[in-house]
Amino acid sequence: MKLVKKQISAKDGSGMVLLRPDTPEDLWHAYNLLQEGDLVRCSTHRKVVKESNTGSVSSNKMRMMLTVALKEVDFDPISLQVRLSGTVQQENDFVRLGSHHTLTLELNQNFSIEKPCWDQVFLDLLDEATHPEQQAEIAAVVLQGSGLAHVCLVTGALTITKARIDMNIPKKRTGSSQHAKSTTKFYESVYQAILRHVDFAKVKCVVVGSPGFVKDDFFEYLKQESVRRDDRPFIENKSKFFLCKASSGHKHALEEIFADPTVAAQMTETKVAQEVLVLQKFMRMIDTDPDKAYYGYAHVSKAHEELAIDSLLVTDALFRASDVKTRKQYVGLVESVRENGGRVYVFSSMHISGQQLQQVSGIAAILRYPLPDLDELEQLAMESEANGQHNATIIDAQDSYYNTDNRLREDLYDMGL
Repeated sequence: MKLVKKQISAKDGSGMVLLRPDTPEDLWHAYNLLQEGDLVRCSTHRKVVKESNTGSVSSNKMRMMLTVALKEVDFDPISLQVRLSGTVQQENDFVRLGSHHTLTLELNQNFSIEKPCWDQVFLDLLDEATHPEQQAEIAAVVLQGSGLAHVCLVTGALTITKARIDMNIPKKRTGSSQHAKSTTKFYESVYQAILRHVDFAKVKCVVVGSPGFVKDDFFEYLKQESVRRDDRPFIENKSKFFLCKASSGHKHALEEIFADPTVAAQMTETKVAQEVLVLQKFMRMIDTDPDKAYYGYAHVSKAHEELAIDSLLVTDALFRASDVKTRKQYVGLVESVRENGGRVYVFSSMHISGQQLQQVSGIAAILRYPLPDLDELEQLAMESEANGQHNATIIDAQDSYYNTDNRLREDLYDMGL
């Protein structure tokens, strides 16, 4: 993402930035920077109706610059488009003030964002978007013998499905060659999908997972065919392929692949690897050391009051809260944890690890030292009742804790942890 212009007040954080997205992932960063109430100005097409002196009416689309106050922001992970809708804030010759309009951010087209306050989380996102370090990417292929496969690209922010292959492979029958022919056709489709969508100049590793020996048979097919066809990308990058076990060819099988320590060792240079490792550590501590693993805003913020947080895990979805007070709560917590030496991991809600964290409230913490489970909250509740001042918030927090704890344990059981 190119930062064309930046005008942000050091006094109150208000101001605007002018940006130009150069790659599809830049659009994902743009989505993270936007929220309800922002003023966005960009180029768009609008149908304009004109009436001539003779009374004839004609309509055509014209490109124009519009400024809208955002009401909705949507990101499509398939087409990688950011769609914005809101009310026009600056009148021109063709669009009246206050009318509703929908915009789509485009690659290589400048757009500006104006906010009443660029808080630290937004400034960090802006810095990440405009000063990208060369981060490793992962390609992942999951397939199964029945003819289903997914080819995905995994970045620090997204898991993008680039190809889905779904073919019918008949069972093996004595004297019939249909199974072998269909399998070869299936492998060829996966082969071509990898060749088309994987840029080996950027990708550090290609993870191939399947039940049984399907991955091994496919990789053998890939090696033989790449030599026969002299496909240099495969021949020169065979060492980047890593085979592992997966339960199926469905996309959700990536979740268990990334949880495999041997796979994580292949991805140590990537942001997603670090997030997966810290999330797995938290999940294990829920059972092995629960006094050092908290989740839910009430318990995490209470742990931070004791300056006990070593690692804070939070999903970016929490920062998109339309309620300013709620957003400030999470932003303040993140900033305070960092100031006190804690590490903060912001998980993408579009990534599998972020979706896992979202299942347990979207915020969690690994503590430096154990804290009593709920002793302090329970003591506060008893004191409140003794004084005749029932604290409903504490009771709600307790109920939320037990309900979430039960759901988490069910999730961990389902995930085989």
